[in-house]
Amino acid sequence: MDATTENFQSVVVERSRELPVVVDFWAEWCAPCRQLGPALERAVESRAGGIELVKVDTDANQRLAIDYRIQSIPAVKAFRNGKVAAEFVGVQPPAAIDQFLDGLLPSEAELLTAQGDEASLRQALALEPTRADAAVPLAKLLYTRGELDEALAVLAPIASSFAADGLRARIELERGEEPDLTAAFAALDSGDANSALDELLGALPAAGSARDTVRRAIIGILDELGAESELARSARRRLATALY
Repeated sequence: MDATTENFQSVVVERSRELPVVVDFWAEWCAPCRQLGPALERAVESRAGGIELVKVDTDANQRLAIDYRIQSIPAVKAFRNGKVAAEFVGVQPPAAIDQFLDGLLPSEAELLTAQGDEASLRQALALEPTRADAAVPLAKLLYTRGELDEALAVLAPIASSFAADGLRARIELERGEEPDLTAAFAALDSGDANSALDELLGALPAAGSARDTVRRAIIGILDELGAESELARSARRRLATALY
């Protein structure tokens, strides 16, 4: 498929949210481009629809070449989830092309995580114990069954995940005597994040030694709401005011 300045957003950026899209920036006069192109096409075709290949003529689409900083061709950029995930410049041997493409395909653990059932999540974590996107939903499932120690064990290897740390904080708070946040977590479980955040933010000033744990629980909720959430943006401002 050929992409142009007009359709690049739809055929590359948006499409890459569904599966990896490899973009071959080339030009008719470029001999190395004519060498790389067929090899790239064969390699993509051999992956049975798991990856799409799009070609961009840099002479006809100079705006795209500028936007993506194409300084020499052939240049290949792979998009996943709307962003450039990998790239290379120049002619590459078949083995290097294969390695490049295979790196774009989802791992077995990623495929299992996407299935979302308990058995699949456990298998994903057996393969990759630090996958937050598998650990958090599994820990939530265990939490709802009252298996708190196992939920914490699942979360233990997970670092740099606000959602995971927020769930850990919730369990710690519910196991403690003060502050009483029953109303906050009941609201959260019913889907009322607004009321849950109101309760948690209101509890911060008198939380004493549990103050940081309450903060972690709040941040976990904000992380799951997402950066684009107006509720999350408002709550972040309130949290900053409460803390500082």
